Amino acid sequence: MKIAVSALAAVAVLLGLNALLTDNETQGAEVTIAGGRILDLPGGEMQVVERGPRRAPPIVLVHCFTCAIDWWDRMMPLLARRHRVVALDLLGHGGSEKPNSGYEMENQAELVAQALAGLGVRGATVVGHSLGGIVATTLAEARPELVDRLVIVDQAPENDGYGADLPIAAALTFTPVIGEALWRITPDFAIKDGLGVAFAPGYDVPDAFVDDFRHLTYSAYDGSPEAEDAYTDAMPLDARLRQTGTPVLAIFGAEEQIYNPEEALAAYAAIGARTRLIARAGHSPNVERPALTAALVERFADSATDKNPIRQQSRARKRAAHMGGPE
Repeated sequence: MKIAVSALAAVAVLLGLNALLTDNETQGAEVTIAGGRILDLPGGEMQVVERGPRRAPPIVLVHCFTCAIDWWDRMMPLLARRHRVVALDLLGHGGSEKPNSGYEMENQAELVAQALAGLGVRGATVVGHSLGGIVATTLAEARPELVDRLVIVDQAPENDGYGADLPIAAALTFTPVIGEALWRITPDFAIKDGLGVAFAPGYDVPDAFVDDFRHLTYSAYDGSPEAEDAYTDAMPLDARLRQTGTPVLAIFGAEEQIYNPEEALAAYAAIGARTRLIARAGHSPNVERPALTAALVERFADSATDKNPIRQQSRARKRAAHMGGPE
């Protein structure tokens, strides 16, 4: 009994030390993708990739949770034929800096805003996949002069009420102490299996996406969903987007496994957004059906300026308030 108690105490101490070390792990930025470069911004270091003619209308790509720039690899060449395409790694992801805090949606959006301002990008069509859709919405709220149009890819207006429960193994990774321990020992095959929920059933998850997961620190992994929930709990995306007056296209895969795509699209349609359900795709049509998704984004980006006077007035007021005077 004494030996067992001592062993359990030792395990508890080791788990506690591991949790402390894991929670405080940080990493600097590094180039992880061909053509990538690091922007040294006031809010941190961010990896970006640019494609296409510099003077062409801009399209900005913001990836999902646990993802990185390479989730856009099959769309970027298609969009870059007639647009300036900027793809970036969010804080804590890919090649961007990984602090042990600062993953609030407002902070993520501010860093994106700093990157776009540094690159001279304004009036962009911003495409946000899943978590990226929340960051893009936050950007439209805070810096309307940067966002002309917004494309939401497989992100429901609210996290509650749409999504399926996480498998128990995935849920445990967010549990204090236990989660940090699992973070250290989870094998690649288990990560690949867990990523399967981001695609239609049976989709072969690329090994590169497992590498993207491995680039995360535990702080980024644990802090991002918590920040996402806090943001959408305060006000759902459809209500926020209605206030901004930003034209929206909402795209969902018909075989989505995380949200109910029909209910989510109906919520966006209720605020006047254009909607599209993509067959033979799950949570990531940008990966599963890149040509169709790129065509939808490009058509929306090239569509005529929004004529809705209420939206025009709302956007004008927000831009004027941000710039400190009337347009």
